[in-house]
Amino acid sequence: MGPPARAAAFPPAMSRLLIFACWLLCSAWAQADAPRPPGVAVATAHPEATRAAIEILRRGGNAFDAAVAASAVLGVAEPYGNGLGGGGFFLLHVRPKDCPKGGAKCEARDIMIDARERAPQAITVKHYLDSEGRPRPRATLDGPLAAGIPGTPAALVHVAERYGRLPLSVTLAPAIRLAREGFVIHPPYRQMADWRGEALRRDPESRRIFLDDGFVPGDGYVVKQPELAGTLERLAARGHDGFYGGETARRLVDGVRAHGGVWTKEDLSAYRVIERAPVQGRYRNLRITSAALPSSGGIVLIEALGILEYVDLARMNRSERAHAVIEAMRIAYRDRARFLGDPDFVAVDTRRLLSPIYHARQRALIRPHTRARLVGQDRETGAEGSNTTHLSIIDTDGNRVAATLSLNTSFGSAFTVPGTGVLLNNQMDDFVLLPGMANTYGLVGSRANKLAPGKRPLSSMTPTFLESDDRVVILGTPGGSRIISMVLLTTLEVAEGRGDVADWLRQPRYHHQYLPDRLEYEPGALDRASLDHLRKLGHPLREIRPYGNMQIIVWDKRRGRLQAVSDPRSTGEGKVVLGVPAMPAAAGGE
Repeated sequence: MGPPARAAAFPPAMSRLLIFACWLLCSAWAQADAPRPPGVAVATAHPEATRAAIEILRRGGNAFDAAVAASAVLGVAEPYGNGLGGGGFFLLHVRPKDCPKGGAKCEARDIMIDARERAPQAITVKHYLDSEGRPRPRATLDGPLAAGIPGTPAALVHVAERYGRLPLSVTLAPAIRLAREGFVIHPPYRQMADWRGEALRRDPESRRIFLDDGFVPGDGYVVKQPELAGTLERLAARGHDGFYGGETARRLVDGVRAHGGVWTKEDLSAYRVIERAPVQGRYRNLRITSAALPSSGGIVLIEALGILEYVDLARMNRSERAHAVIEAMRIAYRDRARFLGDPDFVAVDTRRLLSPIYHARQRALIRPHTRARLVGQDRETGAEGSNTTHLSIIDTDGNRVAATLSLNTSFGSAFTVPGTGVLLNNQMDDFVLLPGMANTYGLVGSRANKLAPGKRPLSSMTPTFLESDDRVVILGTPGGSRIISMVLLTTLEVAEGRGDVADWLRQPRYHHQYLPDRLEYEPGALDRASLDHLRKLGHPLREIRPYGNMQIIVWDKRRGRLQAVSDPRSTGEGKVVLGVPAMPAAAGGE
């Protein structure tokens, strides 16, 4: 018998070369075979923002350019919800064609742009307390002390310069035009201005810009913001330095400090967005990609879904199903209060909180005939409002964006910096000042979210991608502390294949955030039998008005169809915006 056969061998260098060549070919084949959307789709909270996004896509921009344009326009047309004086989170899915400029070749990937506001370096808890150490009323809500260093301008620059195809002079042009020429107010504007009227009247600039001789404007009133147009022009011309340096920075610092704030030029010049890895998980047949810390949204969402992973909701009646989902909310929101904060300041065991093993332990807390024993006490929440905004966009290359932006409460701090048109946020209310002290949404926290100079406050914003083999869903919503539970309920509908996108949005909502220890629900969310059952289990109940303004895009890969739908709860000419289901994208650039 001859010697055993020997496998052909290659030198190590040749082997590495062959492996690399195979990797390149396989990557190319995979990208070539990857399905592409049949058009573009845009869903925003205002028709002017949707028009701006479509204008940019027609000029050859990608989804990221369109998101910059739409975000900037929303900051002009929805001053009660967001703007250059605020911050938020951009969740991006980047296809290889639009990888970062100057970088190496890359595969499709998901990125979160953290544009959350930062506490000024000179701030301390004492700024918000009286001489006896008690919180001063509304100190974290009204005026420049309530404002963190804005992140939205830096995000617009970062997304445009790193992932866009068009210059800021093009993508910011619709917002500059709208700020200078003005927009006609709509019912939500009047509602929010009425709610914040007292604070707006106290600030001369806000009173002049957003009110009509000190009163809430009537139908047909046009809001013009020429100072904001000038600030946007400087941002378009000089990028990051156009807002965080030069004339704009000087005006911001001088205006804030003249009215009792503590901002410095160093606070502004040091601000940068942070690219973070989104949190990811699975629920049934869905892959979930969502916001990472300092947003609590993704962690709380995935933990609640993990708790429900092996709960057979389909076999339960309505009251049993509601009880299981409510308990998952309570448990996940409790972990939000106990553990979560800015990851650059506190160590958060994210891996554990996202672990199926941990979810199984948390699932064991749920009992069918009683509530889980969680320590809590009742607290009153502030108004939930629509004082944030969300946009969803996808382009023909498959790039997609889910972005949630905010000033916090309606019209933020109600303080507009003279000479800039920039209405500042009041995100300092999202920090924990004292143990057990709730913010305006009734949310409590631990030392992990305690105020500190340079820190970013915990958020509930939850821009999210849901993916299965045959479908991609891009979604998010305003709604304060209820954002996470809204995205949770919609995810359950998507996973269970219940109805279509319009049905998901019409479905009445309910919410529990651990503290206040109370179930809140929209009319029709729970039938009488379910309410009676939940009451017997010990759930305090409270019916509330409809809430939220979710923007959803669905790409059905098998049917080759796109849908873009806005929340039917948002009534009025400025709030119900249909997306563009299948518009061919234009080739070429500017």
